[in-house]
Amino acid sequence: MPSLTPFLTLLAEIEDPRRAEGKLYHLPHVVLFAILAMLAGANSYRAIHSFIDVHLVRLRDFFVLPWRRAPAYSTIRFILQQLDPASVEQVFRRHAAVLHAQAGDEWQRHVAIDGKALRRSFNHFQDRKAAHILSAFASDAALVLAHLDCDEKSNEIPAVQTLLAELGLAGTLITVDAMHCQKNSRTGRRDRRAHDRPGQGQPTHAAPARRTGVRGEASRRSAHDPRPEPALA
Repeated sequence: MPSLTPFLTLLAEIEDPRRAEGKLYHLPHVVLFAILAMLAGANSYRAIHSFIDVHLVRLRDFFVLPWRRAPAYSTIRFILQQLDPASVEQVFRRHAAVLHAQAGDEWQRHVAIDGKALRRSFNHFQDRKAAHILSAFASDAALVLAHLDCDEKSNEIPAVQTLLAELGLAGTLITVDAMHCQKNSRTGRRDRRAHDRPGQGQPTHAAPARRTGVRGEASRRSAHDPRPEPALA
């Protein structure tokens, strides 16, 4: 079994929302045990508590913990809900980068970027739409490199640009949805003015100017004046 010490060291960098006094359960171990419980099928705080309680003796001996009992589900809920999502994301990105580097040197790596709406994340009472999460998946290592929460008032296009800039995937084959195949995404043509383009219902090219001369003027006068035209010299 590989050592979990490096991962626990990274988890220790997550900001602890609790006060310094009276901490019975260390944050890195609580987060790690919650991850192990979810991998085992836990989908609630009570299930996480049950997993730790059932395997408490084994976990306590392996990690050399002084825990007398498993933390209550309310304690687990308080700890996990108070964590800063940005701090947790940065730690998991660093961990994923280490695992991706250990996967081996490939001649060309492949990363697929896609966004999904989280199930049951909407709230009609608070007029909140479903959370839309963008993820970068390294198919060569079967590893999720990063997540990014899309702005509720925007879409995936600027989020993908932000994620690519943060990850620095130079020399990597990137696959995205067809909605990202836009000219402005690569050339940066965002400074085009609105009046440079034809408006709705207007032709793309202006009609040529009508030429007017002596005959044109004469024809317009004859339409309103029944008198004969004077003879031209």
